[in-house]
Amino acid sequence: MSTHAIELEAEYSVPTMALHTDIFHNVVKSVRQVKGLPEAPHAFVPQPVMGKSAAQLRAYVDGDDPVTGRPFMQEVIEGLTQDQTANSDGAFPRTTPRLVDPASEDELHQIFEDNHWTDYLPIILPTEERVAEMLSHTSHKADEVVGRMQPTHNRGYWEYDVEKVAVNAVMAGCRPEYFPAVLAIASAGISARGSTSSSAAAMVIFNGPVRAEMGINSGIGAMGPYAHSNATIGRAYGLLSQNLQGGSVAGTTFMGSQGNNFTYNSITFAENEERSPWQPLHVQKGFEADASTVSVFYGLRSNSFCLGVREYWREHVRDMLLGIEPNTPPVFLLDPITARIFAEREGFDTKEKLIRWAWENAQMPSARYFDLQLIQNYIYPRATFGEEPFASMLATEPEELIPMFREAEINIVTVGGEANGYWHIHGGHYRGTYSVDDWR
Repeated sequence: MSTHAIELEAEYSVPTMALHTDIFHNVVKSVRQVKGLPEAPHAFVPQPVMGKSAAQLRAYVDGDDPVTGRPFMQEVIEGLTQDQTANSDGAFPRTTPRLVDPASEDELHQIFEDNHWTDYLPIILPTEERVAEMLSHTSHKADEVVGRMQPTHNRGYWEYDVEKVAVNAVMAGCRPEYFPAVLAIASAGISARGSTSSSAAAMVIFNGPVRAEMGINSGIGAMGPYAHSNATIGRAYGLLSQNLQGGSVAGTTFMGSQGNNFTYNSITFAENEERSPWQPLHVQKGFEADASTVSVFYGLRSNSFCLGVREYWREHVRDMLLGIEPNTPPVFLLDPITARIFAEREGFDTKEKLIRWAWENAQMPSARYFDLQLIQNYIYPRATFGEEPFASMLATEPEELIPMFREAEINIVTVGGEANGYWHIHGGHYRGTYSVDDWR
């Protein structure tokens, strides 16, 4: 809200007052500083507003601002009638110093922790020698811009170069030969430390020759801590996200209410192409089979789990899909045993056929679908503006079944070592596939 209020006030001279709940106090302060208007008018009411009666909400308005202790409506009137933005100089740094002052190893570790530059696990200190070795594994210059990133849609982008990515790869414990993979992820500009209050995380999936070259696990234990490359490349993604976007500090630049354990290494693994009955993910997304790529997904807040494909598998899959939050499309992660059962026994000889089945069978009564809070937040407004297919879905009868997801947003990946026919369905938005070869 502060971003929109500042834009209306500064660019269009429209008196505007930003209203927030008090838990976002530090976030609002940070956004105002970034936008160059630290004195932009604002006021707070208590958290939460969800589930409160009309009388309780009226008491918020008639009461005091819980942050300042001043009458809420008095602050609103003053904010709309007095110029509180005239003293801003608009300056805000969007980078950090290249070097820190010399100190002992213990002191340096403490400096990194105190500045929130770590994930609070031990790091490898990024000395100039270690960073130089990392840089030696790419043909790109140290000062070449890799991308831009921000923790929220309203905080403003930070730009980062190859050397800054290398620093974070060192900190994460990456071997220098992994560096092109880390650069490819960084080039996406998608934060693994996004500041959504719903506590999202990222997932990255490698395809092509890079899997063998860097030892990225696609078999037994692929999604766990059982390969150095999976663990450290995923960790590097998280560290570069928080450090190259301007921070990820709880209560200031991160507002995930519960947090998400997947953010420790962003579920990093390779697709088991050799044991899959279908086209690999990167080929589906338009790359040649011999290209080395990484695909990025974002969300990872919901997860369903199953074993095998038995007589009532259709009912089981429908139940699993109902467990995936409908604003985030499903990603099927199938052990090769399960993938081959679907392909050979059930007739899904292409991923597209299984995706079509999932889309047709992931259905929910219209009233129940639109009652979900995230659908109310993100889909319902688009439906009321006439955007299809949401407008037609909103026009259905309350008990009519409607699709939970869009077919084009459902994805399937084969991963696992065939110890058993296990599989997951994660809720994850596909954000893109990026070349590793471009960063060698």
